[in-house]
Amino acid sequence: MINTRTTALWAGLGMLMIIAHIGLIFYGLVPNLVARPLHLALILPWVFVFPAVSSGQRIWGLLLAGGGVACCLWIALHHQELRNQYGFLEGQGQILMALFLLALVLEAARRMIGWPLPLVAALSLAYGLFGQHIPGQFGHSGTPLASFLGTLTIAEGGLWGSLTGVSVGVVSIFVIFGAVLNAGEAGQGFMNVAAGAAGRLRGGAAKVSVLSSALFGSISGSASANVASTGAVTLPAMVKLGYPKRLAAAVEAVASSGGQIMPPLMGAGAFVMVELTGVPYLEIMLAATLPAVLFFFAVWIGIDAFATRHALKGIPKDEQPALRDILITSCFFALPFSVLLLGMFALRLTPQYAAALAIFVGIALLAFNGQTGLDLRQGAQRLSQTCISAGRQIAMIGSIIICASIVIGVLGITGLGVKLTSFIVSGSGGALWPSLLLTALACLLLGMEVPTTAAYVICVSVAGPALTDLGLDPLQAHLFVFWFALLSTITPPVCGAVFIAAGMIGENWLKVALSAMALGIGLYFIPLGMIANPQIIRLGDAPLEALIAFAKMAFGLACLSFGLISNYHLALRLGLILLGLGVFFAGAFV
Repeated sequence: MINTRTTALWAGLGMLMIIAHIGLIFYGLVPNLVARPLHLALILPWVFVFPAVSSGQRIWGLLLAGGGVACCLWIALHHQELRNQYGFLEGQGQILMALFLLALVLEAARRMIGWPLPLVAALSLAYGLFGQHIPGQFGHSGTPLASFLGTLTIAEGGLWGSLTGVSVGVVSIFVIFGAVLNAGEAGQGFMNVAAGAAGRLRGGAAKVSVLSSALFGSISGSASANVASTGAVTLPAMVKLGYPKRLAAAVEAVASSGGQIMPPLMGAGAFVMVELTGVPYLEIMLAATLPAVLFFFAVWIGIDAFATRHALKGIPKDEQPALRDILITSCFFALPFSVLLLGMFALRLTPQYAAALAIFVGIALLAFNGQTGLDLRQGAQRLSQTCISAGRQIAMIGSIIICASIVIGVLGITGLGVKLTSFIVSGSGGALWPSLLLTALACLLLGMEVPTTAAYVICVSVAGPALTDLGLDPLQAHLFVFWFALLSTITPPVCGAVFIAAGMIGENWLKVALSAMALGIGLYFIPLGMIANPQIIRLGDAPLEALIAFAKMAFGLACLSFGLISNYHLALRLGLILLGLGVFFAGAFV
């Protein structure tokens, strides 16, 4: 593990990673078989060496990372010759290198996120190697070993495929952007703005959690990171004001989960969606805006509904931030965000280019303190923290995406994706809504074991074509799958955001999960609502129709929340539930 003597070394390695990825944005076109292997080479030390706690682990990690870096550099240096091999390995040396790289990627993902995703990838590799022995429609004709392994390791059909390209060119840049903001005072700015806006309201402490999680989540894109950061402030505040512990933890878990669908960043999944759908990022961001606002509106209304059963107090006036503090600290996120949004919308720059400009602004702000002004020494410490944080986070997301790329590569080589799509369509009788429910169940099951982005990639690769064949717009289908993959963060038995929030507050996780599911009813209904009311994702093309659909769904969600959560008379609650469902799904089955 990192200590004071090695901080400078890891900060330097993190700086190298930041410079390399930003350099790719400004340098121009770099061959994919150069940029993508270098991306993995930069990741490997953070996976195998950085977490080491003993000399034995460190030596073993150095050997694995060193071997992987050597293989990646060899591929980058010989990319022109490898292109002429057309994905066919030549000689035993290349076959051994391919096997080592695949095993290394599986082990990297295992170390980062546990067994489930590497097991899925390993099973897909086994299917590719031995699937010709499976009888019936799910078998395949077989692929020569040199061609199968070569397509995955020296061509752009596996480890170096389009998903890895997204990790290199877009996801990493926004991870760096988030790391820069988190190292400075942007997080405190979010908290101050949220407290000033909602602290005095009924259930104010919980609503501060909602607003701060929405703001912070828009740059972190991680439910777990969101809970750990904003929860450190909001959870003690809610308990101090007498909120039930299970409710306080549920509010934080649900609000933090919504950060992954909150523009402008939306986590890694949005950038993967760009690659898989071909839809520009700005269009995806606009399409997700109203559903994301609707989600946080549903949580907000749920808090009001809980307030009919519990005395949910606001934050005392003397504990609310002063206007001066709000104005000053808000600059730490407002200025970089302004550069990002102006770059994308006014100057029509690519998202990654605009984000790179915003990173420079954010780095400059690291040298300023909201209380004392310019502080170069603190700025240097924050920059070191940024470099280490960016390195760790890029390694985490890169390990996930590169491992998931193995699954996508095997689906393409063997044709299994088409077979699974046909199975889904036939299993649902060719009807849209049964297919949607089957897809939602698959996303829930897979999302309980792997991170949201990985669950989304795997599910959409299988179910996405089936849903589009049944008449859904590709963006509709992808947003639907992504949202249900997100549900695992609050859905038992595996619910990461709930576990963290419950642990931080000392409450039984199952009680928190049940409260979170009731409070987060919007997260379960909004994906279905996007199918029943497709206009809501057309804010860019038809803003009036999108706003009408938004208003209708908001009313339906408010009725559902009060019907499910409030302490109103039972007959009134049933009436509200029926009214909410009727309004929400009106016209869906006509």
